[in-house]
Amino acid sequence: MEMHQLRYLAAVVDEGTFTAAAHRLHVSQSGVSTQIAKLEHELGQQLLDRSGRRVRLTPAGEAVLPLAKNALATLDAIRHTAAEFADAVRGRVRLGMIMGCSIPPFLDVVADLGRTHPGIELSLHEGHSDLLQARILSGDLDLALIGFAGEADPGLDVDVVVDERIVAVVPAGHPLDRDGLGLADLRGEKILCLSPGTGLRAAYEDSCRRLGLDPRVDIDASSPLAVLRLAERGAGVAVLSSSSVEGAGLRAVPITDAATYARLGLVARRDQHSPAVRLLRDKLRTALGSS
Repeated sequence: MEMHQLRYLAAVVDEGTFTAAAHRLHVSQSGVSTQIAKLEHELGQQLLDRSGRRVRLTPAGEAVLPLAKNALATLDAIRHTAAEFADAVRGRVRLGMIMGCSIPPFLDVVADLGRTHPGIELSLHEGHSDLLQARILSGDLDLALIGFAGEADPGLDVDVVVDERIVAVVPAGHPLDRDGLGLADLRGEKILCLSPGTGLRAAYEDSCRRLGLDPRVDIDASSPLAVLRLAERGAGVAVLSSSSVEGAGLRAVPITDAATYARLGLVARRDQHSPAVRLLRDKLRTALGSS
C-alpha cells in the first residue's frame, strides 16, 4: 500500500469522478484508476462503486476512507514537523523545467522553497526536454521536469508524473469533433504541435512512423497554451496530451491508434545526490503525485 494511493482515493471521493480527481492531482485519469485498482486488489475489497455517473463509496470504502484521511493527515504532520529543521539543509540545486511549464504544483514548490528552506540556493533553467536530459547526464543540472516518449535515457532515475495518450484538439463542431479518430484522419489538416525535443512531439512522430505516416507539423510552439489558442482560432488541429487541454469550445478527441504515450517526469542521475537535491525532489514528487 502506498500513500499516493490513499491520496488518489480521497480525491476521487471528494471530486465524485476519476476525471475530476485526475485534473486536481495533475495526473492522468488512467493513472488514478490503476492505482486505486491496485489498492483494492491489495486490500481484497472493492472500495468504490463505479456504476453511476458519480463514483460512490462501497460499505468497505466507507470504513476505509476515514482511516486513509487520518493516515494522510499524519503524514502531513510529519512533514510539517520535519520542516521545522529545514535550516539544517543547505546547498545548491540546479533545476530544469520544460519550456512553457505552467503546472501549478511545480511552480508552487519552486516559489515556496526560498521561504521554507532559506539555506538552499535554487537556480532555474528552462529548455527543451532533449537538452534538459543531456544536461542532467552531463552533471550540468541536478534535477529536471521533462516530457518524453517511451522510455527515458537508461542513465536517468525517473519519477513519472503524467502518462497518457495524445489527443487531437479541435473547436466544437469541427468535422473531426468525434468520439475518436486515427492518425490517418489528420491528413489534409494543418497540424499544430509542440516544438521538437518535447516528449509529446516525440510521441506524435513515433506513433505516425509506426503506422507508415508522415509526422508532418505545420506550426509548432514551445507552450501548450499557445498551441491551444491557435486551435481556438482555427489555425489547425492541435496534437497535445489530454491533461493540457483547457478552454471553452475545445474538444479533445482521442487518437485511438497512437502507439506511444506522452509522459512527463522528474529526472535525475542515478548516482548520489546532495541532501538539498533529495529534499527538493521529494517535495516535487509529493506535489506532483508521481507514481
